[in-house]
Amino acid sequence: MIALEKRPQPSQLWTAVTPLLAVLATMVAGGIMFAFLGKDPLIAIRTIFWDPLFNEQFANYSRPQLLVKAAPLILIATGLAMGFRAGVWNIGAEGQYIIGAICGAAVGLAFYPTESVLIFPLMVVAGALGGFLWAMIPGVLKVKFHTNEILVSLLLVYVAEFILASMALGALRNPEGSGFPGSRNLKEYPPAYNAELLPGTGLHWGVVAALVAVIFAYVLFSKHMMGFHIRLAGQAPKAARFGGVQPARLILFCLGTAGALAGLAGLFEVSGPAGQISIDFNVGYGFTAIIVAFLGRLNPIGILLAGLLMALTYIGGELASFMLGVPAAAIQAFQGMLLFFLLAVDVLTNYRIRFGKREVA
Repeated sequence: MIALEKRPQPSQLWTAVTPLLAVLATMVAGGIMFAFLGKDPLIAIRTIFWDPLFNEQFANYSRPQLLVKAAPLILIATGLAMGFRAGVWNIGAEGQYIIGAICGAAVGLAFYPTESVLIFPLMVVAGALGGFLWAMIPGVLKVKFHTNEILVSLLLVYVAEFILASMALGALRNPEGSGFPGSRNLKEYPPAYNAELLPGTGLHWGVVAALVAVIFAYVLFSKHMMGFHIRLAGQAPKAARFGGVQPARLILFCLGTAGALAGLAGLFEVSGPAGQISIDFNVGYGFTAIIVAFLGRLNPIGILLAGLLMALTYIGGELASFMLGVPAAAIQAFQGMLLFFLLAVDVLTNYRIRFGKREVA
């Protein structure tokens, strides 16, 4: 008989090794999936994880893209981790990301064709504020009416997608675009363009913001009283209430911070790599960031590494689709396996496996 036995306290060893085991299990399961698709599993895994970094044929393009893809994931996941550690389950970062992009782009386009160094900073403020206000909807509803923030934040993603389509077809549509959906290309409007700070590196202001967010979160969790309250609320809710933690304030802080960071991610993406508001602007960063947050163990440094790893799967997946003909859906399934195996292996952090004979009555 196989049984799970509760550990007296979580295993530090398993806490450290479960992300590595999850990655290895994903490679094995992904290889089997690629084999069923008629692809050589070793070549597919090598194309995803090795070639973008070390194959000189692709590395000159792929290495800068690693920062471009990782920045929004790290920004969003850092904000989500604050809520997750406090037991506040914000699943709607994708919607906050979209609204931040819309608000930021709208401010930039409102000044077109004015030339001013203040335009981009105003866009940054608008993007963060848009994401913050969108996250406050589930926050206020939870505080005032005790609604479920999971359902409200998730449903708001679909509302945000409808607003995105409306903006691309209506208020923000390029008047010189011959009727095609989508806004002006911000890459052609220098004051609103999030250009590379060092050409050819992929380093733009979104990458800088992601690094600042990681440092801020690390200091918050390790040095600040709010970080202690977040950890306490997540690990021992009853003790947190007796310890003076204000649940309403904590909920609003966690959701608001996550929304602002997701909004910033949207703004930096629409003003940089994407370049414009379009119907298909959102590419799932808000949902993928949930995987990044848990793969990084809700730790800022872990999230930084997990974000780079997940960005590598994006780039390697695109390369595998182009070079090997791997379906895009298979790459998405491969990414989803990471979270599946992480949650599966993570059981061993709190439980140990016991083998024995089944007792007979």
